[in-house]
Amino acid sequence: MKAVGVVVEYNPFHNGHLYHIQKAKELTDADIVVAVMSGPFLQRGEPALVSKWSRAEMALENGIDLIVELPYSFATQHAAVFAAGSVEILQSLGCDFLCFGSESGDITEFSHMFNQLQEKQVEEDLLVKESIKKGMSYPKAKSLAIQELTNIDKTLGLDLSMPNNILGYEYYKAVHTNNYPIEVCTVARMKADYHDKIFTSDTIASATSIRQELVNKQGSLKTIEPFLPPASFYLLQKYEETYQTYHTWENYWGYLKFRILQSTAKELATIYEMEEGLEYRFLKYVKEASSFEEYIRLLKTKRYTWTRLQRICVHILTNAKKEEMLAQSKPAYMRLLGTTENGRFYLKEKKKQFSLPIISKLSAFDIEKIALDIRASQIYALGAAASVQEQLLNMDYAQPPIMK
Repeated sequence: MKAVGVVVEYNPFHNGHLYHIQKAKELTDADIVVAVMSGPFLQRGEPALVSKWSRAEMALENGIDLIVELPYSFATQHAAVFAAGSVEILQSLGCDFLCFGSESGDITEFSHMFNQLQEKQVEEDLLVKESIKKGMSYPKAKSLAIQELTNIDKTLGLDLSMPNNILGYEYYKAVHTNNYPIEVCTVARMKADYHDKIFTSDTIASATSIRQELVNKQGSLKTIEPFLPPASFYLLQKYEETYQTYHTWENYWGYLKFRILQSTAKELATIYEMEEGLEYRFLKYVKEASSFEEYIRLLKTKRYTWTRLQRICVHILTNAKKEEMLAQSKPAYMRLLGTTENGRFYLKEKKKQFSLPIISKLSAFDIEKIALDIRASQIYALGAAASVQEQLLNMDYAQPPIMK
């Protein structure tokens, strides 16, 4: 069986994601689609709208055959580490292909960029460091360094200021730097841009605009129905009925504020990504802010992006220390979230060849090795209504992989 791998968050699963799966199978002629999906907290430093179990079920209802969780220590990282961890898992699962969505849609642009930069890594790192010293954010510094080294106008080459192109380049780089036997391909994103906050099409919308509509409850939830497969729409409604919320940062603002106020600067300095005296800024503004959004606005500077500050807040919330995060340079396990019948057949055929252990039951695995993931899931559960928190708190232990 040939498998195509995808790296996803499905926050939530929408028609654009369905199109990506269909095109991935079409481009590769694969028998199954394997997904690596972020858990409760995401790459941009925010809680997922609904639980990983609900998002996994959406995926399995819409074309994914086997889905595993990307561990917290990779899911909440900048693009290079996020991509490296994801690709390592897809390689371990025996995927023949990796297909990602991008603004470019042309894999030759990624190949050309990689070939140009392969021998210029030291120069690239130096240029990035110089720009950051001048107060520039990392994504902007990275983009400018690459433009300078490649001498490619972004209208002619790969535009690495675009979020999906950035991730796509890191996927391509992770595969080819490690010489993995995975063929890489890309699908152009349809119509809606990643950050669009309004609906721009009759059937395709960004996850951002769908989340905003759900959270703000602007009118009936029927307004988002055209942009979602029926199973996603049903599961979103079911989740809100069960847990009485969709998860946003505001659900966790009180917990975050408590964590910061009861910490000293020295204690905050041990949190992952907390550098260059940022802990003093976090302590200074926490007393002034009345909401999470206001807090980030107060913290933000040209040097520190909204995304990076959100990720630091996630690490404060989960008490993710530098040594704990840095100790996991590569994934050590694969947490199975669910499979279809086709996925189970693939597991039976390939499982003995997997290079990482696959966890289907927590009690059968060394809990210490997965402690950070469990902690993140339990803290995520605190965002639900108090009357149903216990149900969500126990899910990591009580919920077996979903079988479709």
